[in-house]
Amino acid sequence: MGLDNIFKLAKLTIDAFTDIERQKKHTVGVSNSLEFTYNPDSLTIQLDNVFQGRRAAGKPDGGGHWLKTRSKEHSFKLLFDGTNVGLFGVEALFGAPTVAEQIQRFLALCHNVVSESHEPPYLRLHWNKDTLGLDGFECRLLSMSIQYTAFERDGSPLRAEVTARFVEAITAAKADANARTSSPDLTHRRVVRSGDTLPALCRDIYGSAAHHVRVAEVNGLDDLRALTPGQVLIFPPFARKERG
Repeated sequence: MGLDNIFKLAKLTIDAFTDIERQKKHTVGVSNSLEFTYNPDSLTIQLDNVFQGRRAAGKPDGGGHWLKTRSKEHSFKLLFDGTNVGLFGVEALFGAPTVAEQIQRFLALCHNVVSESHEPPYLRLHWNKDTLGLDGFECRLLSMSIQYTAFERDGSPLRAEVTARFVEAITAAKADANARTSSPDLTHRRVVRSGDTLPALCRDIYGSAAHHVRVAEVNGLDDLRALTPGQVLIFPPFARKERG
């Protein structure tokens, strides 16, 4: 590593795409990227396991049968500043975008529905390998709240703090690879194809259709036959002893 990299400040960067494979860039203006002038004040990483059954008296949380691990969430507190304090070079000479302009670009890249895909963008966050991974955190914006903390005399915002929640969004193949789900004893994810039925998918994974009602409950399915092509279903590590 060269001396220039040792002293270079790593800045949080968001890249936007229209597809989950991150092959098609979602460009706003001249770029599909947003680099933050100020790094986050805080980062919270949320990890959750889901268990079947209610907690019994005297038993700790997680005493039931493990079903799945929820998608990882990262929450950031981001600062948008329009006072031009701390700017250097060209930005100091001509001024940075206003807070309103910065917020609008953030919304356009991360939140607003893309006309091409008819859904919000897919994102990849880069910052530090220990917090976001070597290849970045592949995700989508789950929610955000904006708190304006300083204003011009005419009411224009001078500073804003955004609390943004990003939820992991990766392909089913990558999720299976990460979870090493080649074993029938681990959770599987399957993308529904035309003609698939829940009993048939259960037979393929468990060797039996006996668990199809339990799988329907895990996935929140009201109609066992109404599967939608492209839908991702979760198949927990149920036993393979039953036949049906």
